[in-house]
Amino acid sequence: MPIIGLKFDSIEGKRKKENFSGEMKINTAPKIVSAKEIDVKAIGKKAMALGFEFSTQYNPDLAEVKINGEVIYVNEKQQAEILKGWKKDKKLPDDVGIEVLNHLFRHCLIKVAMIAEDLQLPPPLNFPVVKPKSEQANYIG
Repeated sequence: MPIIGLKFDSIEGKRKKENFSGEMKINTAPKIVSAKEIDVKAIGKKAMALGFEFSTQYNPDLAEVKINGEVIYVNEKQQAEILKGWKKDKKLPDDVGIEVLNHLFRHCLIKVAMIAEDLQLPPPLNFPVVKPKSEQANYIG
């Protein structure tokens, strides 16, 4: 797996309204904002530091959680091409972008869920809910 590390530079959670009634929408958007080559002395290789912003908005303007940091990505065969493409178009190849964004969703949503609980907000993802047997639908196949 080419992703060898993830570091958070800043985490900010802000509740803007105390009381709210009505429909709430939660939107989460990860974004790669930078790419640069770095030396990773621990493995003796060059890698890419992909800067990211991960933002979760609770609308209508109720709250926001933002995480900034870097994903450390190694791809020795294509690294020069990836960096050249980034400098030109500010875009990663689809296979790299998908892998990095999925990694960010897995790790950042957990962090956002913990912050949301501290801010007394609903989590940004649905967790399973256990119900008594009487409330479970009877399935006949």
